[in-house]
Amino acid sequence: MADDKKLIFLVDDNPANLRIGKNVLSEQYIVATAPSAAKLFTLLEKNKPALILLDIDMPEINGYDAIEILKSGAETKNIPVVFLTGMADSQDEEKGRNLGAVDYVLKPFNPELLIACIEKHSI
Repeated sequence: MADDKKLIFLVDDNPANLRIGKNVLSEQYIVATAPSAAKLFTLLEKNKPALILLDIDMPEINGYDAIEILKSGAETKNIPVVFLTGMADSQDEEKGRNLGAVDYVLKPFNPELLIACIEKHSI
C-alpha cells in the first residue's frame, strides 16, 4: 500500500544520480528529489522525511554545511542523514559521521545495500 511507504529525500546535484536513485528506491519508498541543499530546505518546510540521502560535493551549500544546518534545527535535528557520495576517503567519512551522519554509502551504490541502510536507519 502506498500509505505505508516511508518518505525519503534524495539530494544530489547530478540529475542522473537523482533519476537512478529514484528508480531504484521508488518501489519501496516515496522519494522526493532535490538538486541542491537549498531545495532540500524548501522541501523540509512542508514535509518531514524518514531519512535524507545527501550528496557531499554540491555547489553553493555542500553536504557538510547542509548537515550542520539540519542538526542545528529543532525540527530537523533528529532526521537521519546518510551521505550518498563518491568521496571515498576515510577522512571524508569520519568528518561526515562527526557532523551527525548515521551512515556513509559510496556511489555508485549497490541497490540492495542502500535499501538495507535506509531500513536500518529510517525512523
